[in-house]
Formats: sequence, C-alpha cells, structure tokens
Amino acid sequence: MISRSVLFVKALILSLLFISCAGDKKDGASSRQDSLGTAAKAPAAKKRTIVFFGNSLTAGYGLDDPNQAFSGLIQKRIDSLGLNYKVINAGVSGETTSGGNSRIDWLLKQPLDIFVLELGGNDGLRGIPVTETKKNLQAILDKVKAKYPDAKLVLAGMQIPPSMGQKYASEFKAVYAEIADKNNITLIPFLLEGVGGDARLNLPDGIHPTAEGHKILAENVWVRIKDLL
Repeated sequence: MISRSVLFVKALILSLLFISCAGDKKDGASSRQDSLGTAAKAPAAKKRTIVFFGNSLTAGYGLDDPNQAFSGLIQKRIDSLGLNYKVINAGVSGETTSGGNSRIDWLLKQPLDIFVLELGGNDGLRGIPVTETKKNLQAILDKVKAKYPDAKLVLAGMQIPPSMGQKYASEFKAVYAEIADKNNITLIPFLLEGVGGDARLNLPDGIHPTAEGHKILAENVWVRIKDLL
C-alpha cells in the first residue's frame, strides 16, 4: 500500500507542474498581446503630397462643393486605389502666372512630391503677352525644382478662343509644349479637352466647368499622372 507521504509528494509535484504550465501559457499570451500592441502602435507610412497649383479651374469655381473639382476627384480615385497620397488644392480664382510666381514661395514651405501647374488661362483672357506668361511659368517651375529637386512636375496645357486673335491664340497654345519639352516634364496637352466650348458641361459664363465637366477634366489629368504615383 502506498503511504500517505508518497501520495502527498505526488500531489505536490502535479500541482507544481500545473502551475508551471499555466504560467507558460499566460506568458505566451502576454507576449502575443505585446506584439499585437506594438504592431498597432507602429506609425502609418507618411503620405506623399500632390499639389495642384492653379486658378479657378483648380479651385472649383462655381461648384457647390470644392471636392467636386478635378483635384478633389483625383483624391477620390487615389483613395479608391489605396494609394498613399494626399492632394492639396492650391487653386486661387483669378490667379495669373504673375500672381502664381509671387505666391509659390509661400506654398513651397510645405514638402511636396508631385507638383501640377495649372496657370495661364487668365493671362490669355487678359491678352497678357505670351512671352510674359512663358517667363512666369518657367520661373515657378524653377523655384519648385530648386526647393524639391526630386519632385515630379506636371504642366497642364491651356488654350484660348481664337477671338483673342489667331496668332496670339496659336502662340499661347505652343507655350505649354515648349516648356514641357525644355524641362522634360509631363504635359497634359489641354486640360479642358472635351469640355471647353461645350455649353452642357460649363456654367453659364461659358468658362468654368460644371461638376460633370470636372469629371472629364479629372480623367484628362489622371491619364497623365497615374504612372507618376
């Protein structure tokens, strides 16, 4: 017959083994929780920045919601694709290339990865000399390149009605391709392609696109910048 002392020793050993196993499981669970906690606390990757620098077309003049402008629609496309980019709408209604050249220094205080320049339309409507428009556009690009040499640059082309004079309109249109070639940057040939001159897609002023018009502008932009993302 097994003595009571032997039974006591066996019971004590079993109890110690149980406590040891329970401790191991608890430590394992704690380790897993710590790992999960650490992963949850890991900072998300910093978003890259796309700046749309332009006039009322970029700003979304006349729309109920500025997010309906082509720049806002680009952000929605980016979000739907899960791309890590943030769009900044730096459009100011009535802006000329001269005004943009004065304003760009302030804007460049914030980092950017892609810079889309959409200016010149107001120059054309005011009959500002093409040489002046060209000089200002180049100056803006030069400032961006000097501050952020690794940034990708995009130029949105613009055209004006022949009512401004056929020679002037032709020279104005050519400026954008010339600058894009000189700087080896991405060119959107004509931002308002498919929208300009179509009353159904423009506000009563015949200049600014409706929300539907901006959807087309967004496509015109997207096909040119998607490979830069």
